[in-house]
Amino acid sequence: MPPVTEQIDEIRVVSASREIAADPADIFELIADPAQQPRWDGNDNLAEAPTGQRVRGVGEVFSMTLTNGAVRDNHVVEFAESGRIAWRPSEPGKEPPGHLWRWELAPAGEGRTLVTHTYDWTALTDEKRLVRARATTADKLSASIERLAELAERQANSAE
Repeated sequence: MPPVTEQIDEIRVVSASREIAADPADIFELIADPAQQPRWDGNDNLAEAPTGQRVRGVGEVFSMTLTNGAVRDNHVVEFAESGRIAWRPSEPGKEPPGHLWRWELAPAGEGRTLVTHTYDWTALTDEKRLVRARATTADKLSASIERLAELAERQANSAE
């Protein structure tokens, strides 16, 4: 009889979506400007980012200080103004270990946007990061979207 092996199918891509009552360009500004990201981070992981790092294209790198004091360089790998942005974080000066954060925005009618936030760790190779990757659930992504919605909708209402 062959040995019994245990197969664990892990979900390595999680996402959450929500419609937000604001225009895609206004929401995208809150995402593409790293200095704004700690304001809506639902993981309470981001402490601060220097101003002046607004992302404008693939190949750019922005830095972020985490709440634990560590610094991360974020390598932009996907970019479409007001529509999509994705980055792979790494320790400064090192290659990204393989996880990716993505934001996608799609118009959903007058003054509304469907926002999808995805965490993809299918290519993650750093064993030390697996516990944290497994702990990043759709609920945590939803928390970021909720905070982002609150900020974007407040700005949209104050502009009217």
